[in-house]
Amino acid sequence: MKNIIKKYGKRNTIRFSITLIVYILWVIWLDNYWFLFGIPVIVDLYLTKRVNWTPWKKREGKNHWAVEWLDALIFAVVAVTIINIFLFQNYKIPTGSMEKSLLIGDHLYVSKVAYGPRLPNTPLAIPFMQHTIPGTDSKSYLDWIQLPYKRLKGFGKIKHDDAVVFNFPAGDTVCRNKSLQSVSYYYLIRAEAENLRYLDKYANQPLKTDEDYYRLGREKLWSEQDILVRPVDRRDNYIKRCVGIPGDTLQIIHGQLYVNGKSQKEIPGLQYDYAVVTNGRRLNVKKLQQIGISAEDIQYGSGFIQIPLTQEMVNLLQKNKFVQKIEPLYREPDFYDNKMFPHDSRYQWNLDYYGPVYIPKKGETIAITLDNLPLYERIIDYYEQNDLKVKDSTIYINELPSTTYTFKMDYYWMMGDNRHRSLDSRYWGYVPEDHIVGKPRLIWLSLNRDKNFPVNIRIRRMFKIIR
Repeated sequence: MKNIIKKYGKRNTIRFSITLIVYILWVIWLDNYWFLFGIPVIVDLYLTKRVNWTPWKKREGKNHWAVEWLDALIFAVVAVTIINIFLFQNYKIPTGSMEKSLLIGDHLYVSKVAYGPRLPNTPLAIPFMQHTIPGTDSKSYLDWIQLPYKRLKGFGKIKHDDAVVFNFPAGDTVCRNKSLQSVSYYYLIRAEAENLRYLDKYANQPLKTDEDYYRLGREKLWSEQDILVRPVDRRDNYIKRCVGIPGDTLQIIHGQLYVNGKSQKEIPGLQYDYAVVTNGRRLNVKKLQQIGISAEDIQYGSGFIQIPLTQEMVNLLQKNKFVQKIEPLYREPDFYDNKMFPHDSRYQWNLDYYGPVYIPKKGETIAITLDNLPLYERIIDYYEQNDLKVKDSTIYINELPSTTYTFKMDYYWMMGDNRHRSLDSRYWGYVPEDHIVGKPRLIWLSLNRDKNFPVNIRIRRMFKIIR
């Protein structure tokens, strides 16, 4: 060591030693020891300096200011990219599905180390772009290299009622048309199938099977739209609350969520749609905004106003002299909503009466039948990449007749706190473990889109811890 210090200087040796220790610890964390071949690069960067690793700038003398700026920009991009992959990432709330716990315009610090950072499936990509180059419909990534799922060790596991950021499971396939990208591809197919069924009924034609209509709907959509298939890490980011972890059984009765037979604990920001009946006077929108009700959330029905409210908001509105009655708008138990997962008429479920449904756990084996197959079909066939077929009322997995299935991954059930206005697992089912991005820790900035700068800054929400 003395000889190294004498030859390369104390300062360079200390910097080299610290960098080498950090790098080795990082390689151990990655659990990929091929990266140890990067040690000679570190030796040359700090000690021998035989290779110019920044060929855009001179090693001796003063560089042009543009070169210095370019060097700083490259360093910043590389540093922030590494931070976004392994430590944390910014996320902006785009919709009201988590109101009033999280608001539209909240900017979140999302921890990647909370559950363990996930290595990119598609490492060849333009930094800071999720899937599309802004202003174009071109992909921001290359799928020449697609790596298998790998997650590094984190500080903990997902627990009940954690707010979680994840890749949208039904976002694996989308239409290139920007106006349709926010609509589930599978919803578009089902809509086409229903339209074809309606046309056959209207023309008094013999009706086909559900499978035939779904196949025809898919063929029609593919013939009319340019379809894109996205890898897991390039799907849209969603944020919801995890209400079901692997091994749980979940059910909703009259809007109340039950997990393993126990009702969900009270969440302060939880809200449902209510019918607000007044004495004929119109409620003051500005006063509604003062208690947290956005103008765009108000819908006018026949003789009532429909508004998503927390229990606290209900209590405040009941004090309004113009309000005569406030009632929750729950669906009836016999109402079937065909938009609900698993999109099968054998499961007559809706937003307020749903389940019971089992949340799969890695290593667990369940019996599979034609009746419960719709619940697990996408897991078996797509998420876990098996060849699933049904022939003559027999289920075949990888060409073998099967009556049981053992899950390869853990799955989660995500729901928004805005229970009647959230597109969540009730619509598209389970969230696989390889879709988990991270845990939001705090709100570092919050902007109200209903107001202009600077009054649009919600000072009280800044640096608020997310629970």
